[in-house]
Amino acid sequence: MEDLRRIEEALRAWEEEVLSRTLQRAPERKEKFVLESGIELSRLYTPLDLRDWDYLQKAGFPGSYPFTRGVYATMYRGRIWTFRQYAGYGTAVETNRRYKYLLSQGQTGLSVAFDLPTQVGLDSDHPLAYGEVGKVGVAIDSVEDMRILFQDIPLDRVSTSMTINSTAANLLAMYVLVAEEQGASRASLRGTVQNDILKEYIARGTYIFPPEPSMKLVVDIMEFCSKEMPKWNSISVSGYHMREAGANAVQEVAFTLADGMEYVRRAVERGLDVDSFAPRISFFFASHNNFFEEIAKFRAARRMWARIMRERFGAKKPRSWMLRFHTQTAGSTLQALEPLNNVIRVTIQALAAVLGGTQSLHTNSYDEALSLPTEESVKLALRTQQIIAYESGVADVVDPLGGSYFVEWLTDRIEEEAWRYIDAIESMGGMTRAVEMGYVQREIARSAYEYQKKVESGEIPILGVNMFRSEEEPKIELLKVSPEVEEEQRRRLRELKERRDGSRVEARLAELRRAAERGENLVPYILEAHRALATLGEVTDVLREVYGEYEPPVIY
Repeated sequence: MEDLRRIEEALRAWEEEVLSRTLQRAPERKEKFVLESGIELSRLYTPLDLRDWDYLQKAGFPGSYPFTRGVYATMYRGRIWTFRQYAGYGTAVETNRRYKYLLSQGQTGLSVAFDLPTQVGLDSDHPLAYGEVGKVGVAIDSVEDMRILFQDIPLDRVSTSMTINSTAANLLAMYVLVAEEQGASRASLRGTVQNDILKEYIARGTYIFPPEPSMKLVVDIMEFCSKEMPKWNSISVSGYHMREAGANAVQEVAFTLADGMEYVRRAVERGLDVDSFAPRISFFFASHNNFFEEIAKFRAARRMWARIMRERFGAKKPRSWMLRFHTQTAGSTLQALEPLNNVIRVTIQALAAVLGGTQSLHTNSYDEALSLPTEESVKLALRTQQIIAYESGVADVVDPLGGSYFVEWLTDRIEEEAWRYIDAIESMGGMTRAVEMGYVQREIARSAYEYQKKVESGEIPILGVNMFRSEEEPKIELLKVSPEVEEEQRRRLRELKERRDGSRVEARLAELRRAAERGENLVPYILEAHRALATLGEVTDVLREVYGEYEPPVIY
């Protein structure tokens, strides 16, 4: 207390003798400095801002509860985060070529982007798929496409992340089948299937079925993986897409953790022991431009999840308390004007993710506001995080910003604001109910609207857009997916249907339908359907017949 009194006296003297004269000569740039999440920043942070701060309770040590300072004791001194560039376009042949290129350049994990028809359970020959095949990701209609996608890539020696949700069971089943063909056991496979359907209703839109059967499918995958694939992350609870839709940093933390709580609750209701699946829950966050806000966000999320799992769900294993997460730099911050500026934005965002303690990282390419990335731009994006890892020195100390008066204060504030949202959602009956009511969607829409108003007024500066704007058209080479890709994919699908055993396919689909009607875990049935060469669309259509399709509420 004596030290704090001395600091208070010294601070008052500084304000009177130094600060006041400075402000008379040169006023500050604006009256208030406020983060996008609404948190107002002071001019200066000192021990006075952490007056009742308990180091062991709030920060502790890395690798120990509450994991504020990192989930592993040595962090990047022991092992650098996984370089996992998100990639996929055209056919499986083209994407396989891109994967091999990225691996040759030092990428350490694969991350699969699927095209829109694959994400919503449509085969490439479906009328609604026309014009979308292979455009925003790779087209996967059957296990044969999956086999080509990973040709000459040993699945027991690489970690694979698949960004897929409503059809997650299909893609997981195909991956398992290809691995078995390669001679790899299910128990040896490492990676992640996103399998986060709640954020599809909230922000992304690639849902198929109503929430209740969709949540059942999520838990089916969690149960299957806990028993059959012990090294596989059965879900990646994803705040990234909510942030891209307009959520601020506080909302990203709150809504992501509320989603995670809902999944844990449903799995426990299924009868699963929390410690049997919780260690394999992973998370996925965005990293935006405000450097310190992002770092504090990651630290707050880790601390909150540890408390949620230990206190609310009674998890006993320390690994069940860990919030392990992947980060992607923010696509919504990329600008089509002066696209080379995006290199700097991505670098700042990637550095924030690393200082925040991420376990894997995707760095966006500078041309992604205009097209899918070229080979040249994706190489530069990969090199960005490699330079941070190997040349900057930031990986040599665990949580180097821990103990910063500002970072610790901001971590506390983000946590405080996020708990308010979580408590509100819990009072509604949990995240599924909050989504059905449209509460989360409205909150994100409000935040997005406020942000856009500030951009248009210039309150939030964006270089090259509303500040120092250049009228020059960007002169960069763009990647274009050939229209022939779609016809080639449909041709291969047509040939598959002609040569497979149709009666075997029908038998497996009938078994799947009966299992869905009985409420069984569907992953084994989906796996056998794809072993018989049923297509993604055929499997999904069976479930559409049983579950129906979702009609979103009007929330505006």
